[in-house]
Amino acid sequence: MILYSLKRLLLMVPTLLGVLFLTFVVIQFVPGGPVEQYLAEAKAGAGSGAEGGGLSYRGAQGVDPKRIEQAKALYGFDKPAPERFWQMLKQFARFDLGKSFFQNRDVSALVWEKLPVSMSLGLWTFFISYLVAVPLGVAKAVRAGSRFDLVTTLLILVGYAIPGFVLGVALLVIFGGQLQWFPLRGLTSSHWETLSWGARITDYLWHIALPVTSMVLGSFAVTAMLTKNAFLEEIRKQYVVTARAKGLSERQVLWKHVMRNALIPIITGFPAAFVGAFFTGSLLIETLFSLDGLGLLSYESVIRRDYPVVMGTLYLFTLIGLVTKLISDLCYVWADPRVKFD
Repeated sequence: MILYSLKRLLLMVPTLLGVLFLTFVVIQFVPGGPVEQYLAEAKAGAGSGAEGGGLSYRGAQGVDPKRIEQAKALYGFDKPAPERFWQMLKQFARFDLGKSFFQNRDVSALVWEKLPVSMSLGLWTFFISYLVAVPLGVAKAVRAGSRFDLVTTLLILVGYAIPGFVLGVALLVIFGGQLQWFPLRGLTSSHWETLSWGARITDYLWHIALPVTSMVLGSFAVTAMLTKNAFLEEIRKQYVVTARAKGLSERQVLWKHVMRNALIPIITGFPAAFVGAFFTGSLLIETLFSLDGLGLLSYESVIRRDYPVVMGTLYLFTLIGLVTKLISDLCYVWADPRVKFD
């Protein structure tokens, strides 16, 4: 197990380098970079100033070459691409994610600032999904083929088929607009700091109810059906028949014997889902409910060509993803000692 873990840790290095290299190469060929945006704004400013002052000929001459060189130096494009890539790798080796072009702040500070919003959405979605999906899947497996199984399957499939942002729009219009039961935007009220702790918690839950509902409805469908199928597969095995023949009650058979084997595929997904709940932002949900989280930050950084934010968050999330994948594999061995990684 230790040897396998060391091999996986060593393989993370070329994987991480490959992801960063491919993304860096793609960035070099994408038009509309920060220098081009700066030049476009400078030309637009020069043109409007020329029209107001009657100097249309000077405004049509374009941007001074010195300003172009200054813009390239400002954004680091005055150096060749291999040198910039090597400099970026050295920064990432020190866990320095760089500084945003347009916000003039460290990328790590931006991620830390946006993290609470995405963490709130992710953690509530994670816990509610698993707390609902696993018991529901067990109940469906025990009552397989019954009316309860058919009705819940239909409801799960309908909920899974409805996109989260469509449900969010419907909830926002009905419960936020027409009935005005819930707020339309934000994670807390503007006067949240003046409230007592009990009122703060109530206000927070009041604001987070609609976004979390939009994300949860379709997210637990896969887990519920996976739990049901895993339990059905285990219930039909010979050791369950043997346990029943020994006189064990159905509860003992289900929770002491079937549960551990059936939950193996679900337990192994816990680390990735739990860590992903911290760092995964839903762009559409955050935009719809005016929540400033990591999803919105990633989208805006791509649109504005804020390359330090794009590369910094990509490096951080890829590294976290690789580590959690390793933890998931180790959890698989912990849950099922028969599994051996050679």
